[in-house]
Amino acid sequence: MTHPGPEDRYAPLRHRNRWQFPGPHIDLHRPRLASRSATLRAEPATVVIDPSRTALVVVDLQNDFCAPGGWLHGIGVDVSVLAAAVGLSAQAVSAARAADVPVIWLNWGNRPDQANLPPGVAHVYDPAGTGEGIGSRTAGNGSRVLTKDAWGAALVDGLVAEPQDIHVDKYRMSGFWDTPLDSILRNLRVDTLIFAGVNSDQCVYATLIDAACLGYDVVMLTDASATTSPSYCHDATVYNTRQCFGFTASTPDLLDALATAAGDSKGNKENKENAV
Repeated sequence: MTHPGPEDRYAPLRHRNRWQFPGPHIDLHRPRLASRSATLRAEPATVVIDPSRTALVVVDLQNDFCAPGGWLHGIGVDVSVLAAAVGLSAQAVSAARAADVPVIWLNWGNRPDQANLPPGVAHVYDPAGTGEGIGSRTAGNGSRVLTKDAWGAALVDGLVAEPQDIHVDKYRMSGFWDTPLDSILRNLRVDTLIFAGVNSDQCVYATLIDAACLGYDVVMLTDASATTSPSYCHDATVYNTRQCFGFTASTPDLLDALATAAGDSKGNKENKENAV
């Protein structure tokens, strides 16, 4: 008798943390993940990653932060400085999918009733206490700010989620607090997280730090991450990521590294020699 595999029973996600049922016993071995190697030029050192144990985490590339008419634009912030990161993140996402690296969209998506929103977080977005922050309709098109299922929480134009991608709503600067992100990553059985998104010095960085403290390997894509803060904030984030938490890399170097894992002939010679 042929038993359906995890891909069939739990489509569209290919679950990596399931028991096997060959019969007559239950086999507690998890599905085997074939080890692969890709050499990624990074700072402060080049690293070899296993794409089978890697996920791409894309943070807050949503309308309220990145789009004209979104909340940030509506309060007078120049969001055009984020456009390049959006485009490069789209390239990283395509390369990750081609290399069978899970893509996780991590966006603000607050509950409409804000039942789990602490006052300190509410204050960040409404410092004067006028009610114009999270949940308000102060965005240019009347969408509720940073609220689940609202226009402002949706991916900005230029980014398209695929059915196999994973979406996680977050409620803090860090995507790990009060969310299923850590459980999802552990079920994916990944060790290495590649980060892109905005703002690099705030939500990207807070999530990256928590990931490193939880034991994940972390790599920040410096050009696919951006901020509306002064440029020195991004520079300090890059410095501290290299100094204290992990590594930084560029999107072109990631594309080159993942090309090998995807079986693409464009992979560089060093990657090909290290591929297994």
